[in-house]
Amino acid sequence: MHSESQNTEWKESWHQDYFKWICGFANAQGGTLFIGKDDNGKVKHLQNAKKLLEDIPNQSRDLLGLMIDVNLHTENNNDYLEITVEPYPFPISLRGKYYYRSGSTLQEFKGAALSKFLLQRQGKKWDGVPVPNISVEDLKNDTFDLFRKRAIKSGRLEEQDIYDDNYAILENLQLIAEETNMLKRAAILLFHPKPEKYITGAYIKIGYFESNDDLKFQDEIKGNLIEQAELSLNLLTTKYNKSTITYKDGIREEIPLFPQEAIREALYNAIAHKDYSSGIPTQISVYPDKIIFWNDGQLPDNWTVAKLAQKHPSKPFNPDIANTLFRAGYIESWGRGTIKIINSCKVHKIAPPIFSNEPPDFQVEITVYSNKNLEEKGLKEEFRTIILYIQEHGSISNSIVQEISKVSKATATRYLAELEKEYITKIGITGAGTIYVLKSS
Repeated sequence: MHSESQNTEWKESWHQDYFKWICGFANAQGGTLFIGKDDNGKVKHLQNAKKLLEDIPNQSRDLLGLMIDVNLHTENNNDYLEITVEPYPFPISLRGKYYYRSGSTLQEFKGAALSKFLLQRQGKKWDGVPVPNISVEDLKNDTFDLFRKRAIKSGRLEEQDIYDDNYAILENLQLIAEETNMLKRAAILLFHPKPEKYITGAYIKIGYFESNDDLKFQDEIKGNLIEQAELSLNLLTTKYNKSTITYKDGIREEIPLFPQEAIREALYNAIAHKDYSSGIPTQISVYPDKIIFWNDGQLPDNWTVAKLAQKHPSKPFNPDIANTLFRAGYIESWGRGTIKIINSCKVHKIAPPIFSNEPPDFQVEITVYSNKNLEEKGLKEEFRTIILYIQEHGSISNSIVQEISKVSKATATRYLAELEKEYITKIGITGAGTIYVLKSS
């Protein structure tokens, strides 16, 4: 039996409030509202079905400006209505309120969420909205100088553009709204000395935790996004990413716990693709064996790492911010930074990064497996040995498990099958040539 979903809703009888559901379907992916079915989808006779067949389309036109299809069906002598709503490219409101169908629930847009929705329906982005009463003279010259320095190094701007005045640079970066000649929000975030005066939560929090509830120390990095990028990376490198000291041929070497390139890419991507309308700062949590980058933000539907690396990837969440940071060499083209994080973890011989995108959150977790943290997870010694071997060598086979664990083929198969539930995955052919690697997400 079917159930209620993103595109299906059942109601046993009609109520005027159900125009909210019609509005919600129109603002989302469209859908079908059945009148005369109970919560289990079973048909219940709708007494006034024929009158509603005429009333509902007319009222939908008058209240919502929507033309909808309403069909009368009969099942076992019981009448019910099928109301089909198409998705609309422009925002639909009911008495001044905007509703949206999410999963099997109805939500009303308010505040920042409403502003974002209206902008999206107009084909605009939050960072492209003009801000009145702020001039180029209010922005920070030192940040423009730093931008010029990095743009020269990156080679992503024409030389004549780099040495233009500040206003010309903003024009070249499309940070001035053509219709109003005002600075965009992106310009404030990127170049203003105190962007948080205008945009709440536009800063970064970094904390060091011994455990989830044991914060040892923390820092808040404020200023514009270009300053945040520089200061945060410096702090993560010198204060938070602890190094082990080794000697090779008498030469002292410092090896950081987490790969520096992965930290840089995760940080810069978090800054570029954060949802700054949320009012929540980017948060970086550092532990003895992992580092987590979290921010409000969204990735394209059906996102995968592979899709971000395609030749024609999806557009970034903040196109104006992303474009400026790209020109200055902070980020790669959309998606390439993600691949660099994966590759740098591989070179550093640690577990693959874990990416999670459950709207509105986006998170990158970089973990270094050790005997200690694997034991704390409840893994037996023989399982820990396998995981640490894969982390060091990149992969493992059944024959290698037999060798390092001194067990039979059948036992090695059982060990690998148990670890497949959470930690490892097989690649290649099944059988004698099967190899196992750590799961990435």
